[in-house]
Amino acid sequence: MLNYLWAAMIAIGIIYAAFTGNLEAITNAALDSAGEGISLCITTAGVMALWMGLMEIAQQAGLVAKLTRGINPLLGFLFPRIPREHKAREYIATNIIANVLGLGWACTPAGLKAMEELAKLEAERGTPGYLPEGESVKSYGRETANVHDGGSMTDGSGLTDRKKGKRERVASNEMCTFLILNISSLQLIPVNMIAYRQQYGSVDPAGIIAPAIVATFVSTVAAVVYCKVKDSRKRRV
Repeated sequence: MLNYLWAAMIAIGIIYAAFTGNLEAITNAALDSAGEGISLCITTAGVMALWMGLMEIAQQAGLVAKLTRGINPLLGFLFPRIPREHKAREYIATNIIANVLGLGWACTPAGLKAMEELAKLEAERGTPGYLPEGESVKSYGRETANVHDGGSMTDGSGLTDRKKGKRERVASNEMCTFLILNISSLQLIPVNMIAYRQQYGSVDPAGIIAPAIVATFVSTVAAVVYCKVKDSRKRRV
């Protein structure tokens, strides 16, 4: 969908420039932007290398493990149905810590691994759509077979296409909560924005830190409240 939107905006811009006699300006702007893009990539790569290195040092020194243990109560509150020793909790903790430190590049691998582990957790629970064909899983005291009678499942754990008889994966509550928190995550050091501001000649590149903390704190609180409200409504249903 985004590809279509970008293509439409580019096409509209070129057509408008053609009708208004500004095609030369469009060409110059495209060339200038290409050069600025390369410069920005080089600057961002340096900042990324610095913070990724610091994150690796912190991990090797055991600091990340200590921080992970420190936020276990928070994880228990946000994800009460994830077993305490499950691998998903470790990856979620690493992702949250990296996000708080503003290391968007470092949190992506942990986020992907967290989603993989959450998918495995759904398979362990016997959620339709997450099991290999024909496999049965004993989970939570019941035997769940990966078969169906062609009906439609609307309990949030999986959906069945009545016509084709195929099951579709549906994101679990934990997956949705993790994704929302990941998007709205609190940041103490917005590394990306600092790098961009420095690249474009800001007098005070780090001046964004205080406003970013306030904005991301509010967004994170709103995300937690939203997730908890939706979770409580789902339980009542």
